[in-house]
Amino acid sequence: MSAALEIRITLAGAERVVAAGTTAGQALDADGRSVIAARVNGELRDLAAEVADGDVIEPVAIDSADGRAILRHSTAHVMAQAVQEIFPEAKLGIGPPVENGFYYDFDVQEPFTPDDLKRVEKRMREIVKQGQTFRRRPVGDEEAREELAGEPYKLELIGLKGGAADAADGADVEVGGGQLTIYDNLDPKSGELCWKDLCRGPHLPSTRVIPAFKLMRSGGAYWRGSEKNPQLQRIYGTAWESRDKQDEYLRMLEEAEKRDHRKLGAELDLFSFPDELGSGLPVFHPKGGVIRRVMEEYSRRKHEEAGYSFVNTPHITKENLYKISGHLDWYADGMFPPMELEGARYYLKPMNCPMHNLIFRARGRSYRELPLRLFEFGTVYRYEKSGVVHGLTRVRGLTQDDAHIYCTQEQMRDELKSLLRFVLDLLRDYGLDDFYLELSTKDPEKYVGSDEVWEEATQTLREVAESEKLELVLDPGGAAFYGPKISVQARDAIGRSWQMSTIQLDFNLPELFELEYQAADGSRKRPVKIHRALFGSIERFFGVLVEHYAGAFPPWLAPVQVVGIPIADAHAPYLQDVAKRLRERGVRVEVDTADDRMQKKIRNAQKAKVPFMLLAGDDDIASGAVSFRYRNGEQKNGVPIDEAIAEIVDAIDRRIQV
Repeated sequence: MSAALEIRITLAGAERVVAAGTTAGQALDADGRSVIAARVNGELRDLAAEVADGDVIEPVAIDSADGRAILRHSTAHVMAQAVQEIFPEAKLGIGPPVENGFYYDFDVQEPFTPDDLKRVEKRMREIVKQGQTFRRRPVGDEEAREELAGEPYKLELIGLKGGAADAADGADVEVGGGQLTIYDNLDPKSGELCWKDLCRGPHLPSTRVIPAFKLMRSGGAYWRGSEKNPQLQRIYGTAWESRDKQDEYLRMLEEAEKRDHRKLGAELDLFSFPDELGSGLPVFHPKGGVIRRVMEEYSRRKHEEAGYSFVNTPHITKENLYKISGHLDWYADGMFPPMELEGARYYLKPMNCPMHNLIFRARGRSYRELPLRLFEFGTVYRYEKSGVVHGLTRVRGLTQDDAHIYCTQEQMRDELKSLLRFVLDLLRDYGLDDFYLELSTKDPEKYVGSDEVWEEATQTLREVAESEKLELVLDPGGAAFYGPKISVQARDAIGRSWQMSTIQLDFNLPELFELEYQAADGSRKRPVKIHRALFGSIERFFGVLVEHYAGAFPPWLAPVQVVGIPIADAHAPYLQDVAKRLRERGVRVEVDTADDRMQKKIRNAQKAKVPFMLLAGDDDIASGAVSFRYRNGEQKNGVPIDEAIAEIVDAIDRRIQV
């Protein structure tokens, strides 16, 4: 091999010499099934891409996060091809991979029906079996416009190529001034063009590599997420590296459907969403109110023990407060419209933090008062778009267990470490114990303050997060405009991840509000501010707990902890006496005196997911005992009343699940 025809690349940390013109797939000796793409100098590339001198090349496995995204995006292209073959008038929107699947948006005359999806899926399987190959082809702007003249939404994306970073949800067009590319689907035998799409890739080598996929549902979606744009029809699907993995995911979805908090909330009479109130505005029924009160009381006690001071702030404010804080500059789209009152404009508050700044600023502060930990169950209002409002997990009126800690720069690290530990311990008390952390960093287009301040804040949070020895995932550009944040991500009983607590480090709002304290040397200094919402919102946390426990709350949280079930009417007074003793110990207990038969009362208690049932008949009364029945159907007969009460109180006090 002559030197002119040789290039040097790095594979698995070792340098190799290969022939010029070698593809990434050849360099990796990739089979195109388990390894389906390459990362070249940190960027994802097709296996067919030629490598260059000095390139560092890594394999991308189909079962990795990047590999699954490529698989799903390729499947989205197959779906779009099938749709346009069956519905030739369909115009293409965008089709990115998303968590656990993919979607593609289409402009069609009528919404897709379930039968339409069956036809599309059948055609997709034929395309997969055919083994069409994906070919990347760079094009100029004018060439792309000529080729895609019949696709108005793609033409719009071409026009956005230099500017909007969200032009294609990161999937269908190069942005930021990059080279436009089209991907062709080619017949494997004749090489003829079967279909094409504007896309930055990469893709699988062939449709035959797609191991498992399924179309899930369809629905409406506004073009580029704006209600001002046309409504398109979106088809959602899922795709996996094996049929076993897909079956596992579909089983999880079945279980998730059973656990849907909206369904269980109605069945268990916990909360509802009256049309008269408006979208995203729940009301809590008495049983839901009990759970919420217990959650808040426990949280309040833990915060008192940790040295927090409780405050309270109003629901509305004059607009100038949010001008000072920057929310009207950076967060106006998430706020309800203003109200005109007495010549002034008022806003429903979307955040509590500016008001807490006013409490700090209300009088002079000394370093001896710091850290000052302010805590509030503060209700805020956010204008979520109707398409994203979802049960309790995405609402428009929410109550945050919101804390803001003001401290010195010297106290900052220790305060953050103890705060993160406090957050994790309290979440564990509610039954969540499988965590990882996410570090959200600066959005380069949306921030206040200097780069140096942001760098210091980000590095500090990174060190704190790493000190907990938990998995740390980066979220580039995901921070709020005033500072980076750590998000605690908790996995529930069926493995789904939920964002729970957030901890944000803020050097900027103290500056904007001119907050000061007197230091030990008599000088005036700015405090550091830490924002923290432990539940995120009580409503969302409530919904997550309903799904985590499938409505079967542990005894300490259950709205009704014990139901007394008399075998006959004559046994009810005996159980009423037992219930009185339980209430004296703080237990929430009811005695079912309805006319139903005993077996139906047991079924009703099980359907209501009551942790404990106490049954009594003649033999129980004669021996001063009860028959002790658990939620899972197990039963112990002849349990002395004192022992039954002690077991129930112990289970509640220790917050165990039964």
